[in-house]
Amino acid sequence: MAAHPPDDRVITAVIVDDHAAISAGVRAWCAGAEPPIELIDAGDRLAEVWTGPGADADVVIFDLELTPGRPDFGELHRLARSGRRVIVYSQHTDDRTAIKCVDLGALAYLTKREGPEHLVPAIRAAARGQPYTAPSLSGALAADDSPDRPRLSQRETEVLRAWFVSSSKDLVAAKLNITVKTVDTYISRVRVKYANVGRAARTKSELVSRALDDGLITLAELNQTEDQV
Repeated sequence: MAAHPPDDRVITAVIVDDHAAISAGVRAWCAGAEPPIELIDAGDRLAEVWTGPGADADVVIFDLELTPGRPDFGELHRLARSGRRVIVYSQHTDDRTAIKCVDLGALAYLTKREGPEHLVPAIRAAARGQPYTAPSLSGALAADDSPDRPRLSQRETEVLRAWFVSSSKDLVAAKLNITVKTVDTYISRVRVKYANVGRAARTKSELVSRALDDGLITLAELNQTEDQV
């Protein structure tokens, strides 16, 4: 797993895509970014992400369909499970595919209609171990009607994420400029919503597990507490 790049080091990314024109375009965007991002082109050679030049890259930009007609969800899961920070950059525009990729551990899902104004910041966020929500993913999440996924409000999600990376509810209250009682109220609402879809989360650890499953937060974010930042 690549370490978090310090602020003074160039971010490196490896792109796995069998379309040379796509890789060339991404290379130009990365070179023109400020500061520039170093791009390694692995073509369609997945081995180069594991043992080749891209093995130490901070971010993997992954074309989901290296084999026409066969999205490689298994390889995506393997990359994410190993700790690689993955951005899926795909021709697929359907909501179900976007949601599935996030569920499998992708830090961002972008369609190939989304250009440097989203891909470049997504690379920077992923290098820090943080998710990035492009318009395509935002729409997919808003439209997600999976029966086992509770519909949390933006504020509920914000409070939940802040609580997970803070050592106390007092810190959450101070950060969000609300009372501790209000923090408790939002967390209680979230617990009820998870219970209503058959995924009870009675403890903080259980709620963290549910949030990880649903892509609300990443392991990398959980490794930093508010009072360590």
